[in-house]
Amino acid sequence: MTAVLGFMLIYGGATMGLSMLLLLSGLDIVTAFSAVIATVNNIGPGLGEVGPSGNFGGLNPFQLSVLSFAMLLGRLELLSVLVLFSSHFWRK
Repeated sequence: MTAVLGFMLIYGGATMGLSMLLLLSGLDIVTAFSAVIATVNNIGPGLGEVGPSGNFGGLNPFQLSVLSFAMLLGRLELLSVLVLFSSHFWRK
């Protein structure tokens, strides 16, 4: 039960944090949130600028790098990528 709750909190925190980065870079809330959800879950188009009638081509390089990191988190699984950032993993 604790492991599932931990994963849900990490997933929610990563989604909110990446969405906030996109919001601070100038995207609207619908585009930012749906772009992060689409890239973390690898589900295809989002809403707004990245919706079915648009694409990711109109985003600036910073926004694309944030979404690329989100895609890596989704493809490689959240916990395995976040372990790479822990100091305990690199001590040996």
